Amino acid sequence: MPEIPANRRFTRAELSRYNGQNGMPAYVAVNQTVYDVTTVFVQGKHFNHLAGQDLTGAFLRQHAPVSLSGYPVVGILMG
Repeated sequence: MPEIPANRRFTRAELSRYNGQNGMPAYVAVNQTVYDVTTVFVQGKHFNHLAGQDLTGAFLRQHAPVSLSGYPVVGILMG
């Protein structure tokens, strides 16, 4: 997989490809920022959440935004 710069822009359709399945990394968006969460999304899942989606609402109900600070930023979610 090539390195993706932090200024990469993702559409929702593009983000959905990064679902942690078939060798793809697991990315999620929170507050329009896209993070690589491959290390915690085993087979594209973390508890009842699926990678490749905007998880802003679900994430903020359970975590403080600072809890993502250890994950690489790979881009921003458009729209």
